[in-house]
Amino acid sequence: MPAPLQLDEDLYVLDLMFQDAPGVIGAYLLKGPDGDLALIEVGPGSTLPALLEGVRGAGIDPADITKLLVTHIHLDHAGAAGELLQQMPRAKLYVHENGAAHMIDPSKLLASALRIYGDQMDRLWGAFLPVPEERVVVLKDGDLVMAGGRELEVLYTPGHASHHVAYYDRSRGGHLFTGDVAGVRLQGYNYVRPPTPPPDLDLGLWNGSLDRIMALQPIPSVLYLTHFGPFADAPRHLHELRTRLQIWGDIVHTAMRGGQTRPEVIHTLELAGTPALRLQADEAAVQRYELAGNYEMSTDGYIRYWRKADPDLAAWGK
Repeated sequence: MPAPLQLDEDLYVLDLMFQDAPGVIGAYLLKGPDGDLALIEVGPGSTLPALLEGVRGAGIDPADITKLLVTHIHLDHAGAAGELLQQMPRAKLYVHENGAAHMIDPSKLLASALRIYGDQMDRLWGAFLPVPEERVVVLKDGDLVMAGGRELEVLYTPGHASHHVAYYDRSRGGHLFTGDVAGVRLQGYNYVRPPTPPPDLDLGLWNGSLDRIMALQPIPSVLYLTHFGPFADAPRHLHELRTRLQIWGDIVHTAMRGGQTRPEVIHTLELAGTPALRLQADEAAVQRYELAGNYEMSTDGYIRYWRKADPDLAAWGK
């Protein structure tokens, strides 16, 4: 298991080794004064042992952690929260108001995921336990949260999900914990991939969120991605994400209007998207990008979006 990587005097990234692959899903550990210990992202239930090992590897007893902050409630970001709280008696979960109810009662969330993943649910995501309501702190845009000795501003950043926030640390020159609003980019590569799963993809809202990030003062000096790690080239990174987000959307839209079936649309997007990645990455890295955000789920997100956005496609595939 990789050792925690110290990024700053008070900050570590923990590699959760999702599906035994390095550098796909990360959690950030903040060590503040006076016992203020926080995690930003907790990963899925399937990676809980790796998360706890990473916390201990940073010299922290998991039971001492006081805050769990998630950017949104998708299984790969928040799935372990309920089980973690059973082992962290002092901790509370911080989550946007649009997602809080689903952490308290995840039945609808899990039913939707089960339809998608079927018998692969447990292998991929593990347990997703309810979070006691009294241990949930509901966040709204503009809230300030003290976490690990840092004052983090809550930025509502929809587009990837309707319950998505990013956490902005203005005092450090603009550190931004991005969740998925800044896409997927693995360490050692420039390629930025848009994760576009259903059901909430909205290209207009996502572009608005990117506009908001680029208007921050100061502009983020470091993007801390859940998938995966720190990057210090925010303008270039976000421009590439915005461009690919739109290009992929146009590819799916054109394929749908051309009468392609769902498997054909998936194949079309993969044929268009993979060559640029292969210019930089070997096969192992290509597969790790797939683990972080695969073509099937990304296509399904665009399909759902275009069924709503284009009246001519409302009945597509039915």
